[in-house]
Amino acid sequence: MINTIAISEKFTPSSRVVVYSGECLNLLKTVPNGAIQLVATSPPYNIGKEYEKKLNLKNYIAQQGAVITECVRTLSDQGSLCWQVGNYVDAGSIVPLDTALYPIFNDLGLKMRNRIIWHFEHGLHCSKRFSGRYETIIWFTKTNDYFFNLDPVRVPQKYPGKKYFKGPKAGEYSCNPLGKNPGDIWVIPNVKSNHVEKTEHPCQFPVGLIERLVLSLTKEDDWVLDPFLGTGTSIVAAIKHNRKGAGAEIFPKYVQLAHERIKQELSGILKTRPMNKPVYDPEKAGNSLRIVPWEKTSIDDQLKLLEKPVRYCAK
Repeated sequence: MINTIAISEKFTPSSRVVVYSGECLNLLKTVPNGAIQLVATSPPYNIGKEYEKKLNLKNYIAQQGAVITECVRTLSDQGSLCWQVGNYVDAGSIVPLDTALYPIFNDLGLKMRNRIIWHFEHGLHCSKRFSGRYETIIWFTKTNDYFFNLDPVRVPQKYPGKKYFKGPKAGEYSCNPLGKNPGDIWVIPNVKSNHVEKTEHPCQFPVGLIERLVLSLTKEDDWVLDPFLGTGTSIVAAIKHNRKGAGAEIFPKYVQLAHERIKQELSGILKTRPMNKPVYDPEKAGNSLRIVPWEKTSIDDQLKLLEKPVRYCAK
């Protein structure tokens, strides 16, 4: 059964889960040409987090280029590569990393299929520019003969009762009963303090984000590779849907966290946010923090008139 799957330390064709503790290039060198169906990762953004050494932008791009080149070598002809990135920030000036890295993918002959906007509501509050509330997933394929299955990631139709009003299909329902295409703007909460998936990693991405990629771009038993594994999110998403997962991580504490989360997923006890769960709406939920304090005085005064008088005494 799934909870008997062992976590391997090196890539072998017979493995189903691989967590390599060390530099990703060392892992990639052991992966055969064309073995991987999906490369999905979120690399360091070169902003000085504890798990990265900040480089000048030119050197960072060259470093990323070496990893991307090896990832492309391992990718199958029907495979996809998804690079999830944000902004490089230097003295308040931003550089969108997807645009900075695009020439690498283009020079390797990859074909861009989508630039997906991942929108979230929480993050750092900026005082001298608008606060950043999105990052991107740039999706490339190796050939035009790539695998893509929309059905597992369809979302509910906005107007399921809509019908054709003219033509040969007049009167018939016009929408797909399985749901609609989720489009290229994905509203998925990021992993912050109250998120069920939160660990001590400062830039953890949600399982649901990778699930969409796994379900639409791979088949069961395909390999999913994450060269910057972090706490194992990509492998969790892979094994959740009966795919094989491999990744590399250099920080021992995150390697340990990845092992723990993967084992919990294999045992069926890891808590994750459901992929299609609606985003929490505090107003619909009646959250009292939605009441504006400086606008509720008159309401409070009116409510006080309805309160029963209470006699207080010292004990």
